[in-house]
Amino acid sequence: MMLFRVGLRIVKPIQQINRMQNLKDIATQIRRDIVRMVHGVQSGHPGGSLGCADFFTALYFKVMKHQTAFTMDGIGEDLFFLSNGHISPVYYSALARSGYFPVTELSTFRKLNTRLQGHPTTHEHLPGVRMASGSLGQGMSVAIGAALAKKLNNDNNTVYSLHGDGELDEGQNWEAILFAAHKKVDNLIATIDCNGQQIDGSTKDVLSLGNLKAKFEAFDWTVTEMDGNDMDAVVAGLEKAKSLLSKGKPVVILMKTEMGKGIDFMEGTHEWHGIAPNDEQLKRALDQLPETLGDY
Repeated sequence: MMLFRVGLRIVKPIQQINRMQNLKDIATQIRRDIVRMVHGVQSGHPGGSLGCADFFTALYFKVMKHQTAFTMDGIGEDLFFLSNGHISPVYYSALARSGYFPVTELSTFRKLNTRLQGHPTTHEHLPGVRMASGSLGQGMSVAIGAALAKKLNNDNNTVYSLHGDGELDEGQNWEAILFAAHKKVDNLIATIDCNGQQIDGSTKDVLSLGNLKAKFEAFDWTVTEMDGNDMDAVVAGLEKAKSLLSKGKPVVILMKTEMGKGIDFMEGTHEWHGIAPNDEQLKRALDQLPETLGDY
């Protein structure tokens, strides 16, 4: 049995991490990684990253069937595409903690010549990253293309993607959403991070999204919902979404999260969308997040 290192500990392969407390511990450590990474260069996007830590933990350590021996084509495994690429800190931490590259590399985030760019890129050849996602609104199209490729290759694995709710302001999403239903892309699970915040304020004030459930249903998708900040609910929600595949429709999860989740002074406000904590704020944040797996 292959083992890999998470922080300072050797743990079982990703598919075998089953205990809910283990998942919660990983999510806590990922949140520590996020604030430390952003603080280290005084640049980055902590708010949305913190809100999605439970989702990434459940996906990479429990639900998704994937290999850390990375290949770009991903044949024979599940694939994930991050569309809202500004939440790269949570993405990089999940990849490192699940064994794609050394955890110590997190210390290079956004620094000169790093593979961990502010928005994920492919030319850096960072294991786990299959699309550049600096520009918002494109991940849905890429995920649909990958899902169709799996169908053509008779590959029965699943494609997952994550999108911000504010990102749905981009019109390309809706063309892709219409296309996926028309082509019956029923091996795709797209998740919308519904935190109600974007860089300029609340989504309600910037450009109201209205009833997203009704919109996706009108576009002929299967819609489900989950609490994205409750680990039990996230695991159950992802498993439920998997059970709805192969029925002729793409599946979307409307995932309710709180921006800045886990750090009291960051929670529920767009102000922490794209600013870094200072030294005193970092200490306050880390005091709320016990070190569970070992800092990088």
